[in-house]
Amino acid sequence: MTTSLDKVLYTAHAHTTGGRDGASRSDDGRLDIQLTPPGQAGNGTNPEQLFASGYSACFMGAMKAVAGRLQVAVPADAAIDAEVDLGPTSHGYGVAVRMKISLPGLERDKAQALIDAAHQVCPYSNATRGNIPVTLTLA
Repeated sequence: MTTSLDKVLYTAHAHTTGGRDGASRSDDGRLDIQLTPPGQAGNGTNPEQLFASGYSACFMGAMKAVAGRLQVAVPADAAIDAEVDLGPTSHGYGVAVRMKISLPGLERDKAQALIDAAHQVCPYSNATRGNIPVTLTLA
């Protein structure tokens, strides 16, 4: 089932050349990176690293967005260690995501409730739900 946007709040623009051996640049110039395939020598990053960074940053934002509703505060030293696996599937290639979420000082039940609520509103979680394995672990 496809979910349509009620309203566009922001549109990211990137221009990529060369694929995994290329470069990508945002239209505003704030992102300007070289790309290198995973596990190969080179000075660039790869799409899986970008996905791990993007998803974890978005998830942190989602936790901050729902924290007030749950009457908790996201700790200042909260952190997410994200891993994105790349591997073959019966249809070609796929990814799987694991995120270890650290919420120091927050009671375990409140921390888990925060993670669960964020997973319902995070755009990356909504985009991946039912499509790839996503494992969220409270550290």
